[in-house]
Amino acid sequence: MVSRASLQTDLANALERNKRLAARVRQLEHRLSSQLGDAVWAESGLGAPVDIDQLQRRIALLEQEVTARQSEFDERTEELEAARAANRELTRALNHRA
Repeated sequence: MVSRASLQTDLANALERNKRLAARVRQLEHRLSSQLGDAVWAESGLGAPVDIDQLQRRIALLEQEVTARQSEFDERTEELEAARAANRELTRALNHRA
C-alpha cells in the first residue's frame, strides 16, 4: 500500500531531480556554446596559444568530473532521504501496533 507520505516524498524527490536536470541542461548548453565559440575563434586564426587551449580543455574535463560526482552525490542523498522516509513510516507503523 502506498501512503500519502511516501507519495509526497516521491514527489519531492522528483522535483529536486527535475531541478538538478534543468541545471545540468543549462550547464551543457553553456559548455556547447563555449565550445562552438572557441571553435569559431580558432578557425578564424585568432585562437589562443596551445597552452591556454590545453588548460581550457583540462578545466572542461574537471568540470565534467565535478558534475558527475555531484550527480552521484545527489542520487545518494536522494536514496538516503527515501530510506529515512521509509524508516519513519515503518517506525510509525510499529508504534501504532504497540
